[in-house]
Amino acid sequence: MQERLARLHKDAKDTEKETLKYFQRLKRRTPKTLDLTMRDLHDAEFEKTDCLECANCCKTSSPIFTEKDIQRISKHFKMKEVHFMEQFLERDSDDFYVLQSVPCHFLDENDNSCTIYDVRPKACSEYPHTNRRKFIQITDLTVKNAAICPATFSIIENLKKAIPLGGKAVKAEKFK
Repeated sequence: MQERLARLHKDAKDTEKETLKYFQRLKRRTPKTLDLTMRDLHDAEFEKTDCLECANCCKTSSPIFTEKDIQRISKHFKMKEVHFMEQFLERDSDDFYVLQSVPCHFLDENDNSCTIYDVRPKACSEYPHTNRRKFIQITDLTVKNAAICPATFSIIENLKKAIPLGGKAVKAEKFK
């Protein structure tokens, strides 16, 4: 995994323009089966990827915390919401609540587990968002996540093969 992470930033940067163009074309010609294909690619990738070996998302970026996340996590810690926000969160340039610092305060660096896993933010539980409905709406986020999450990078590259836009599609099962 460490070798994969070491190459990830460069690989994502090297393919970023191509990926952005691919997603622009995909938006113009979105197949009705895109969400199903993405779910299949996501499932196939996560059969062989263990997030606990990586945790790069937790080490390098912050999720967005919704009001419900803040309420749930504050209750878990038996803290007032305002105290939780003061201690752990800040507003980013888009006015979202995010962590004050990374790596995530709730990451157990001994085994890469989440110390608040059962009450973690929705953004964490859904990360890297490659299996969500209406995937076409989050392609810009997916390009950013490809530089953070090796599974996302793989899923994008496999999507380009599964839906080649101008060529013959390949079944997602091939990538398992």
